[in-house]
Amino acid sequence: MKRIILDCDLMKHPNSGLYHYCLNLGYYTQKLLENDRTAAMSFYVPPAEVNSFGPSANCIVEKKTIWNFFRSPVKSCDIWHAPFQSGRVLPDKKRNPATKVLLTIHDLNALHEGKPAEEQQKSLAHTQSLIDKSDAIVCISEFCKSDVLNNCDVNNKAVHVVHNGTHKVHPPALNGHSYRPSRPFLFGMGYVNTKKNFHVLVPLLQNEGIELLVAGHLDDPAYIERIKKDAALLGVADRLHLLGPVSEGEKGWYLQHCLAYVHPSLAEGFGAPVVEAMQFGKPLFLAALTSLPEIGGDAAFYFRSFDQQHMQQVFYEGMIRYDKEGMEHAIRKRGMQFDWNEKAKEYLKIYQSLY
Repeated sequence: MKRIILDCDLMKHPNSGLYHYCLNLGYYTQKLLENDRTAAMSFYVPPAEVNSFGPSANCIVEKKTIWNFFRSPVKSCDIWHAPFQSGRVLPDKKRNPATKVLLTIHDLNALHEGKPAEEQQKSLAHTQSLIDKSDAIVCISEFCKSDVLNNCDVNNKAVHVVHNGTHKVHPPALNGHSYRPSRPFLFGMGYVNTKKNFHVLVPLLQNEGIELLVAGHLDDPAYIERIKKDAALLGVADRLHLLGPVSEGEKGWYLQHCLAYVHPSLAEGFGAPVVEAMQFGKPLFLAALTSLPEIGGDAAFYFRSFDQQHMQQVFYEGMIRYDKEGMEHAIRKRGMQFDWNEKAKEYLKIYQSLY
């Protein structure tokens, strides 16, 4: 029986998109393998996540010290799945060349965020080092694949595209400490930093009577101050709410009750929050950049520039079209294309190609 190990080091960051990527990929692949006697999956997890995949899962608890290679449980695996391009590949292929390595690349966003050339090259060099250690590659969007082929040397290795599945949002529920808006509101989520570009949404609050709620780690203090300053200058500071991290139930409530979901990000390898929002059928307003048009398709409206007048026009016309065409069903249907059970089947075929 072949042994697959999924490196779940990323699960040390709870409530992140990468946490849910590992959790869902592992959970659904494990279910598929229950009826497959040719392979079994194990999970290399941080100590806090030892029970995350259920009581029957084979979890290998990560050690802070470096494993002795000849005693490490990693040594005996047939396939090591490294799930992120800024992460690591643990098996030493020189010592155990029979171990196949599958690398998932989520993005080359460093190339699209306006970062200094030196920082871009450093990020690209690390990704290239993982590609060099890999036997096959998965990209999570066609855009990401194009980026990889144009900027990295894959050396004729197979490069697959498998979109992420959607994380099933928990039942909506606010708690006693949750912010409950008193007006119609726009909702966005993600790390609050320059890449996510949330400040361009502030002028939309000049539409009197609406609020803007943004949920996610307050990642960049200088950028947060910039957003607040912009809101103060426009006289809308009382309707801007940077919530910080929220619970799954709170996120569900905001997605269920928002006027529209907004995602003006400058760079995405996929755009998992957009697919989460699709489950609720609300209007989607996205930046027309990187992977977002690929994921949103015809079910979303796009900001093709961040000029205030253009954004106001896109928002106004989009809301009218959403109501006139009854787009809720089409948006929910689009979200159903990103099903983790189906995506796990695609990954399983890729694992099998490496046996």
